[in-house]
Amino acid sequence: MANPTSASTTLDTEFTRGLGLYDSTMVVVGSMIGSGIFIVSADMARTVGGAGWLLAAWLLTGALTIVGALSYGELAAMMPRAGGQYVYLREAFSPLWGFLYGWTLFLVIQTGTIAAVAVGFARYFGALVPWIKEDHYLIAPVHVSTGYAFSLSTTQLVGILMIALLTWTNTRGLEYGRIVQNIFTTAKTGALVGLILLGLLLGWNHTAVADNFGNLWARRGTVDIVPGLTAMGAFGLFVAICVSQTGSLFSADAWNNITFTAGEVKEPRRNIPLSLALGTIVVIGLYLLANVAYLVTLPFDAIQHAASDRVATATLNVIFPGLGATIMAIGIMISTFGCTNGLVLAGARAYYAMARDRLFFRPAGRLNDAKVPAWALVLQGVWAVFLVLPRTYDPATRAYGNLYSNLLDYVISAALIFYILTIAGVFRLRRTRPNADRPYRTWGYPLVPALYVAGAATILLVLFVYRTATTWPGLIIVLLGVPVYFLWKPRD
Repeated sequence: MANPTSASTTLDTEFTRGLGLYDSTMVVVGSMIGSGIFIVSADMARTVGGAGWLLAAWLLTGALTIVGALSYGELAAMMPRAGGQYVYLREAFSPLWGFLYGWTLFLVIQTGTIAAVAVGFARYFGALVPWIKEDHYLIAPVHVSTGYAFSLSTTQLVGILMIALLTWTNTRGLEYGRIVQNIFTTAKTGALVGLILLGLLLGWNHTAVADNFGNLWARRGTVDIVPGLTAMGAFGLFVAICVSQTGSLFSADAWNNITFTAGEVKEPRRNIPLSLALGTIVVIGLYLLANVAYLVTLPFDAIQHAASDRVATATLNVIFPGLGATIMAIGIMISTFGCTNGLVLAGARAYYAMARDRLFFRPAGRLNDAKVPAWALVLQGVWAVFLVLPRTYDPATRAYGNLYSNLLDYVISAALIFYILTIAGVFRLRRTRPNADRPYRTWGYPLVPALYVAGAATILLVLFVYRTATTWPGLIIVLLGVPVYFLWKPRD
């Protein structure tokens, strides 16, 4: 087998290069904007306890995301290959690190997010079509243990059908995925802009504005981070801001997906770094403005205790009483449909690159007649569909949850580990390959990427100390890939 590092800096020739700068930016924006921005601010508000601290937490997320994207730009321009982050980790450290990322990506990060966003689409569809309900079972829960079951509700069915549809359309060729992505990303970006404008122009509540911005740094209504520790003290506030990043970072995640599709981007050495910068700046700007819209419309207590954490719906209900839930449901359906398409399109390219290195199922390394990795798309779709079916069960409350939600909680910290390692790869490759062609160099190097590594590592450490139930299992999922790698790697 040829050394996979020998061609890492050359361009892929087997793909159709059909993504221009606008298309690439739409992949970045579309993969980032799902349903999180409409929900997570409620939990963040309860954790940090103040309007100013809520905005500060989002600013921290924005800084980390944009700096991360600018740092990835150097790697993307240097190694414009299908597989993106998998390739960067393989080249900077070793094939093992690339595999561990790809293993976690396939097992949970990409497929779990696809499952979660697809079911999110179905839940909001249920606001328009009453037949679609989480407790309307086609197959009632079949318990396989005390805490786990399998079921098929109408909500699950709609989520599965959406995954199947978008997997099929993407196997038809890049043009299908590109058109769907552009249409739905443009529509949902417009919907988010509309929400912001409605909040700022029609939802302006003088009482809420005076309370939220007049007491910008006051802390109230906080919840325990761990027993006895809240954001009311200085150290507790520091911990609260770090812990709150699990929601905001997840909502702003998936910006790296464009790197997976490098083989299909026109002028990738220019367009991938540009799309990373443009896409993340646009989305983070919109996210910050959305939170301002919430704060000028709703009292802080109403944000903290929004029904089912649906802050955006509560905002629209103030402006359009009785219609807010319906309007928001349509907006989130558009958003989640476009987000799922971006995740489906991009993720398969990473498995394609792994298969080409003989570290994934061989068929995933082949392109079909439409010049797309159809088998990789199908394998991804099948696993994402499977993740929709298992349910968690709490015997005390007799409530059902979704296994993929738990898995995604587990891998938020794992994903952060890989972001840190990838940006550390910028430093390592500067040392090991000083003469490599770098059409774009990381802005502010070495200070800016070093600040990312330090900031993200601090958040990660806090999560491992104060969110042990969700962080350590994620690390275990990653480490389980080590024996799999040694079993799978080529012997020749």
